[in-house]
Amino acid sequence: MSTEEQDKLQQQRDRRKRINRIKTGIIMTISIWMLVSFISIIVLCICLIKTNIKLNKFINSGANNEVSSEKPDVESEEISSENIDDAYANVITGIDTEDNMAVDGDTHYVYLTFDSEPGENTDLILDALAAKGIKASFFVSGDDTEENQAVYQRIVNEGHTIGMNSYCNKYSTIYSSTDAFDSDYTQIHDYIYNLTGTDSKFYRFPGGSSNEISNVNMAEFVSILNQKNVTYFDWNVSAGDAANDYTVEDIVKNVTEGVSKYKTSVVLLHDNSNKSTTAEAIGPLVDALQNMQAEILPIDENTYVVQYIKAYSVE
Repeated sequence: MSTEEQDKLQQQRDRRKRINRIKTGIIMTISIWMLVSFISIIVLCICLIKTNIKLNKFINSGANNEVSSEKPDVESEEISSENIDDAYANVITGIDTEDNMAVDGDTHYVYLTFDSEPGENTDLILDALAAKGIKASFFVSGDDTEENQAVYQRIVNEGHTIGMNSYCNKYSTIYSSTDAFDSDYTQIHDYIYNLTGTDSKFYRFPGGSSNEISNVNMAEFVSILNQKNVTYFDWNVSAGDAANDYTVEDIVKNVTEGVSKYKTSVVLLHDNSNKSTTAEAIGPLVDALQNMQAEILPIDENTYVVQYIKAYSVE
């Protein structure tokens, strides 16, 4: 073999070695990256689990009745969550009750209620209600911006019922403990009173009293409202406007079909910033209900109470 051929052969060998080294480097880099990623995922999962455990302990601690630390004996132990559940073991639940189911010939009493974050759509809804001569009920959350304060006042001035739907409208805060709930209640009650002069006695739990978000037994919050002589309302008819792709026709259909089942219907609607379709639906909805000979009324102290957790069964 000539010297030239030997040189070419050596060059080929050197090139193969370089390629092999590059391949090995790439494989090792990928392997290390995958290993590091896998370890990172494990560490993050462990941290998440620990965080959830701590969070649950913190939230659940609000569900127990704290006692004085001056008497750390057996009698002063905190009431366990099991005992709290036992205390409410006889609470009556259920939306549909026999005495409220309609039969032929019954008059349908309809209460249009809005879970309300006062704003531009509230004004549009109020315009539509005024055009039809209809009074409704607004369960409002807190908003201290100057442009929206006038909306609260308009609700009251035009004869609608103003109720409470929490101040902060944050489930994780409101339902974290009975103290947190009581504090938020006081904040929204006083805000409405100071702004409008109305001592509201009507409340709606964010998410309803049947929500599965709260780690505290919802009956405990009902008990707080009972002590304040406040009546809370759930709903037995939903307009379906919590969805993002609903239409005016959807609202009319959902409400009229629901109303046909009950003597008294508390209808859930919304008026927050992305609910312009709800405002558009008010006119057609009122027309459809009036064609059913339904009476549309604002909530007052004589309204048949629609509740999932029956407040009268909670001490």
